Amino acid sequence: MIILVLNCGSSSIKFKLYAMKEEIEIASGIVEKIGAEDAIFKYKNHHAIDQKEILPISSHGMGLKYILNRLKDSQYGVIASEDEIVAVGHRVVHGGEKFNASILINAEVIAEIEKCIPLAPLHNPPNLTGIKECMKLMKNAKQVAVFDTAFHQTLPVYAYIYPLPYALYRQDRVRRYGFHGTSHRYIAQECSKMLGKPLEETKIITCHLGNGSSIAAVQHGKSIDTTMGYTPLEGIMMGTRSGSIDPAIVLYMMREKKMSVSEVDDLLNKRSGFLGVSELSNDLRDVTIAAKEHHELSKLSLELCSYQLKKYVGSYMAAMNGADAVVFSGGVGENTEEIRELSMSSMEHLGIHLDHHRNLTDMKKTRMISTDDSQVKVFVIFTNEEIMIARDTFELIEP
Repeated sequence: MIILVLNCGSSSIKFKLYAMKEEIEIASGIVEKIGAEDAIFKYKNHHAIDQKEILPISSHGMGLKYILNRLKDSQYGVIASEDEIVAVGHRVVHGGEKFNASILINAEVIAEIEKCIPLAPLHNPPNLTGIKECMKLMKNAKQVAVFDTAFHQTLPVYAYIYPLPYALYRQDRVRRYGFHGTSHRYIAQECSKMLGKPLEETKIITCHLGNGSSIAAVQHGKSIDTTMGYTPLEGIMMGTRSGSIDPAIVLYMMREKKMSVSEVDDLLNKRSGFLGVSELSNDLRDVTIAAKEHHELSKLSLELCSYQLKKYVGSYMAAMNGADAVVFSGGVGENTEEIRELSMSSMEHLGIHLDHHRNLTDMKKTRMISTDDSQVKVFVIFTNEEIMIARDTFELIEP
């Protein structure tokens, strides 16, 4: 069975094509800068073909047509016709309280996703565009929505309610939703295998760290707390996002600095985090290099992020009455040994003993980076959200 996995962003489409249930990736790629004359199309297949083109792609619909044409190209393609694609699994960022699992898409589901647009105005609209375009281009394929928020619908009430007037939740559903759920779910499942324990018997702290970052407490396979909240702005500092701050700072900026709502929004989402503190870059590779060269603000930003990580890990160990493992994943978690070193050092009192040599070796491998006798194991696990979307799609099509 051939399944296409799509992640439609505001100006991009990431895709992977799988043969299921064998879980063989047969093609993948990305369309970037949709709407520009110099859009970028990258494509590779299982025959080691690796291509990059610069061309005008005016819309998501045009981008999807280009992807399908390449997938069935006589020279570089991997399928004879789009009719071979039995189903399409779509990443959808926000499912609100309506969806606690992946679901086959119909008109009612589309309407519910549209209702969630105010909760994710930058993400749900392009997700919906991808769904609607696929329904036009692949009329015989079933469409499946896999929600970033679904995994966190198991949070207990006391973990997702904010200490605001309850009417805000009752009327407007202002609450903690959490994000990166597909990644946290994958990481927890893989970690349980490495621990040699059933997922239902584990307590795992999953750290998805990238340009956007979140941490989750996964107890017995279910998310019981997570750092991102009503929006992806809450929690740990990120590439350009501030993470959690004193909310009165927003009032100060609006009252004393005369900043508008859009200006504050821009500052917190696009000019803070590593970019704001280091005054250099939102890219951890740049910040890490600069820190090694004694750039003080870059060094401070690494210390700040690591300190926040340490605090969240400690608090989640308290929430779960201990932990079996801490897992680092995502572009930053997988590749930035300095963050892992700083955040996991001096944690022996909580049963964490980092192996400094393991942390610095086998950088491209999933591995344990704690000592063998560490009570709480520490792992680096390379996340794979796409295969989770493919699995959910396959299970809904072939239960």
